Amino acid sequence: MNLVEITNVINSYLWSVAMIGLCLGVGIFFSVRLGFFQIRLIKDMVKHLLGGQSSENGISSFQGFSMALGGRIGVGNIAGVATAICFGGPGAVFWMWVYAFLGAGAAFAESVLAQIWKEEIDGEYRGGPAYYILKGTGIKWLAILFAIAGVIANAFTGPTIQAFNIADSVKNAFGIPAIVSGCVVAALFAFVIFGGMKRIGSVAEKIVPIMAAIYILLMIVILAVNIKNVPSMFAVIFKSAFNMEAVYGAIWGQTIMWGVKRAVYSSEAGMGSGSQASAAAEVSHPAKQGLAQSFSVYVDTLFVCTATAIMILSTGMYNVAGVQEGSFIVENLPGIAAGTGYTQAAIDTLLPGMGSAFIAVAIFFFAFTTIMSFGFYADCNVAFLFKNNKNLKGLQIAIKIVLIVMIIFGSVRSSALAWNMADVGVGFMAWVNLIALILLYKPVIKILKDYEDQKKLGINPVFEPEKLGIKNADLWNNIVKRRYSALLEEKKKTLENKGGNVAS
Repeated sequence: MNLVEITNVINSYLWSVAMIGLCLGVGIFFSVRLGFFQIRLIKDMVKHLLGGQSSENGISSFQGFSMALGGRIGVGNIAGVATAICFGGPGAVFWMWVYAFLGAGAAFAESVLAQIWKEEIDGEYRGGPAYYILKGTGIKWLAILFAIAGVIANAFTGPTIQAFNIADSVKNAFGIPAIVSGCVVAALFAFVIFGGMKRIGSVAEKIVPIMAAIYILLMIVILAVNIKNVPSMFAVIFKSAFNMEAVYGAIWGQTIMWGVKRAVYSSEAGMGSGSQASAAAEVSHPAKQGLAQSFSVYVDTLFVCTATAIMILSTGMYNVAGVQEGSFIVENLPGIAAGTGYTQAAIDTLLPGMGSAFIAVAIFFFAFTTIMSFGFYADCNVAFLFKNNKNLKGLQIAIKIVLIVMIIFGSVRSSALAWNMADVGVGFMAWVNLIALILLYKPVIKILKDYEDQKKLGINPVFEPEKLGIKNADLWNNIVKRRYSALLEEKKKTLENKGGNVAS
């Protein structure tokens, strides 16, 4: 067996039905145990998303949200949705929505844990699964395994795929050679990444909201033009999702599988990657960033992925594969493979001949912000592996250079091996992180309860780990003293007046 075949076998296990079940199971577990906060606390999500300020050590909640969303919104939001529709039918879109709702629970849990056990390394906050696995469970080898998988997936394999999609779409739309666009992207990336965490956060908070808003606005226009198709479009989504549409009955099992699988890929909820951006945020209580990050799952799947789905389905620009290889249940685009071609064709119905150009621009921004996030995530895991090494800064610079090289390499060549290796890295990250979330569910529940208890008393929540019985969160004592001492005093006075202790 060659390396491609070996990685194919590994991925067949990593991305099996068991993975889909684990993702849904973790989402359901946290949603239930946290009292479906994703409904109850929707106002808090938006409040903490827009509130908060950066500090010398950390970025604002909105910058952390933008960084995580930049990693989530990528090529998968365009090509991934089309693939789900092709192989799962229109009903796959409904199951993407279901996972977005449940996945918010997993996103909250991993973001809270990243905040609890973050560290200050070279004057900046760092955290994520490797950190909270070590400090929360004490299982060092599991933490190291995640960190290694994180470096491989974010520094070596992931950037090549994103760079290839940028270069390929730009070449098809504008005729620009792949090597030219690859070098331009690499230069832009170098400018951002060598500016440190704050520059990444600053660029992300400017690009991500704008690109998402433009994409959603285009969807609204296309939806308005095709308003007569809207009732039948939603009808077929819901009917095929529950096996009530006879034409799609033969692929109903694939409907659920592809919907959840693509939602997992797109939102990254439960994979642990977004939690690394969460750890960098400056907040007075971990629950605040957990709520903000939960909302990013909604934005990614309920807004951006839905925009792609509506553009494709309302215009009828899609195919649906049958059970037999090469057969089709629906074939509206003969010869067009599942992917960006569906979205391009949908846009062409509104703006003839402009589909390729618009998708090229969209993919540039979507993929570039994803690469930016990859750079930050790789840096977090390198910092974990070598935090006590005197050559840490040199190693971090080396990883940044590797990323730049991989961008140029990926722009001129994308191989099955690169895709497979990326899937292996991300797959290992997801398995390790989901298991860690189950092991560490108690602190997550304590944090939300503490947050809500303080709110009920009229207190702006401040996190005191010792009062909650949470160990190894020593950095928070310094954070509270340095940044939130006034809030802490206010909290103590309120508790004294009410004659109680919120932590009890």
